[in-house]
Amino acid sequence: MLASLVGYLGDFDRAEDAAQEAFAIAARRWPTSGVPANPGAWLVTTARNRAIDRIRRDRTLAGKIHMLPVPEVVIDELDETVIKDERLELIFTCCHPALPPEAQVALTLRTLGGLRTGEIARAFLVPEETMKRRLSRAKAKIKATGIPFAVPGADLLGERLGAVLAVLYLIFNEGYSGRVDLGAEAIRLGRVLAVLMPEEPEAHGLLALMMIHHARRRARFSGEDLVLLDDQDRSLWDTGQIAAGRTVLDRALMLGGRGPYVVQAVIASLQTHRRIDWAQVAGLYGRLAELTGSPVVELNRAVALAQAGDPAEALHAVERLNLDDYLYFHSTRGELLRRLGRDAEARQAYGRALGLATSTAERRFLTGRLEQL
Repeated sequence: MLASLVGYLGDFDRAEDAAQEAFAIAARRWPTSGVPANPGAWLVTTARNRAIDRIRRDRTLAGKIHMLPVPEVVIDELDETVIKDERLELIFTCCHPALPPEAQVALTLRTLGGLRTGEIARAFLVPEETMKRRLSRAKAKIKATGIPFAVPGADLLGERLGAVLAVLYLIFNEGYSGRVDLGAEAIRLGRVLAVLMPEEPEAHGLLALMMIHHARRRARFSGEDLVLLDDQDRSLWDTGQIAAGRTVLDRALMLGGRGPYVVQAVIASLQTHRRIDWAQVAGLYGRLAELTGSPVVELNRAVALAQAGDPAEALHAVERLNLDDYLYFHSTRGELLRRLGRDAEARQAYGRALGLATSTAERRFLTGRLEQL
């Protein structure tokens, strides 16, 4: 809906305001009048009309009103394939190279991914106020420079691919933390991107990565409890989707893919084997760390080292990382200390992780670990 409105109005803030107003109207009317046959079409049409009314009331924009066709308030049919294209257009609009890379990703997560500013700030490991300013500057620049709402020509796709992939990856990660609707949406958009760029191995690598991880979603929780990989009920895994993800991964490898998303997809595929070769996984995380320079990747490498049987080396690797505000840094450190019999230090690390936890599942898991100690 938001993608459609941004394309129609050419203004992020005006589109968000119109969307909110349409939902407010629906919340008042639908309980008594009933839900329309096509609620999406009703919302978009209502939002468009409300936005046009606002523009008409704004004298400073009166001269531009001829540029906006004024539809009748009807419950028209919306073609889902058009909406799909509009979503992709919105991603590429947000990922214009005139914007700083971190602003590209953050703006798309806010406008298309449905993430709140605080959630995006946590993903970037920055304060919420910093993220608010970043988003405001990005919107202002799009408006001031007239960045077009469109998928760029084939010759320009490559320069925006990195940011687009990062957007889809972060949307998926938010869904993987429990918001399954976002995970499925990221996969759907990933399929569209892979069709748009069929010879780009990283597009296929990311799609494979998301599909394989998403196939395990039902096993990741037992009620409100988080279930670690070793303890998951594999009968709950979607084996068909894992196989389909591996087929997409084969395509990425056939295209010569050796980038970070392809490497992560290979790791995800290995982790679905009955007997996981953790030494190989640790080696792949080492390669991924070289490609990305990410301390979070180094943390994952340490986990793989511990799983391969060397918790002391894993703890040594963790202690070198500067991730004090990152929940999984402290929970991983707590687990390694527990395995090494350093219970008092483990309790302290788990306590720090519990203080950073934001979901019920995380808090229940960490509380359980503390109780075991």
